[in-house]
Amino acid sequence: MFKLEKSKLLISASAVSLAALFAAGCMGNAAPSNTSYATAGDIAGGVVYPIKNGQTGPYAVNEKALDNSVYQGRVPTANELKAWDKDIQAGGVGLPEGEGSVEEGEEIYESKCVMCHGDFGSGGGGYPSLSKGPAAEGQATLTNNRWKDPEADGPSRYFGSYWPEASTMWWYIKDGMPHPKSKTLTDNEVYALTAYMLAINELSVGDVNVGEDDEFVLSKDNFKDIIMPNKDGFEPKVHGKDGLNNVRKYFAVPENFGAIKVKEDERCMTNCQDTDNIVRVANGGISDFHPPMSVERSMPKENHGMAVTTKKDPVATYKANCSMCHDSYLAPGSSEWAAYTGKGMDKVYANAIAGTPGGMPAKGGSSLSDSDFKLVVNYIVSGKVK
Repeated sequence: MFKLEKSKLLISASAVSLAALFAAGCMGNAAPSNTSYATAGDIAGGVVYPIKNGQTGPYAVNEKALDNSVYQGRVPTANELKAWDKDIQAGGVGLPEGEGSVEEGEEIYESKCVMCHGDFGSGGGGYPSLSKGPAAEGQATLTNNRWKDPEADGPSRYFGSYWPEASTMWWYIKDGMPHPKSKTLTDNEVYALTAYMLAINELSVGDVNVGEDDEFVLSKDNFKDIIMPNKDGFEPKVHGKDGLNNVRKYFAVPENFGAIKVKEDERCMTNCQDTDNIVRVANGGISDFHPPMSVERSMPKENHGMAVTTKKDPVATYKANCSMCHDSYLAPGSSEWAAYTGKGMDKVYANAIAGTPGGMPAKGGSSLSDSDFKLVVNYIVSGKVK
């Protein structure tokens, strides 16, 4: 995401994607909806242009060389379409039947998510934060900009403050989590985890503040009542019957998104965007949790689902912090470890203790000392407790 100095506007990723499809300018003009398209007209990486009078825009096409019978496939059956049509749209359109409580979601989170996303979704180890306190406070930071004061806190773009639709969270959890065991959660578990996301961000469903009610149950029926504070905080406005035209008009003006204005009959191939007024803001970690987070748990739940982390039991630590990923890849004692141990165990230890970008969190998210965590590494590599 970018924030612009001149206009001080937030531009959503979805809007930028739509721009590639519908904007005038360097990608060409969009064709009327009643125009037929040809695969051979695909000249801009994902945008399919119509072939008209032997051309796609200003580019000539040798239609005699085309063989449109190749790779065209067949019309899918009704059952195939039903099986593939699993997307969840804005407002919860397409959600399946099911329900889950905040309390259930917390238990699932602690057993399958905390090792990457941290206590209460605080983030860390290269994984994104899911919460940094009340969403209302985080939303206020979206007006912050570092172009005037590089030392100032930038915008907090986490689920509660930034995302315009809660249904995106439901869909992403169902389709891609937990890594690397995506698509293993039941619909009820996804509802429970989404309810927990609402709770740690102190969001409301109707007149209920979910953060104050552990027994709150989220379901298909009340999903539409979720209140996302930043739903209308993006440009251009993509919702409603005028959404497509709003996108086209917005991206037809290069100054709206920091681009250099060019003549309508020219195509910009290099230096097409003025980046002097754009600042890329990195996600913060646990240190900028507002208000400061407490992880005190003086009365933990029984049968919590997580094994106890202890230096005397590396197997328990593995099950609590590492098994979610390593059961599927580089499992304890797996022959796959040979490709890594050949560089020496010191390298394996270093990666395990420090974590790897986009891979595993430092020490698997545990709080063990370096020497104690090496015992866990020894177990994972050898499959034996040493």
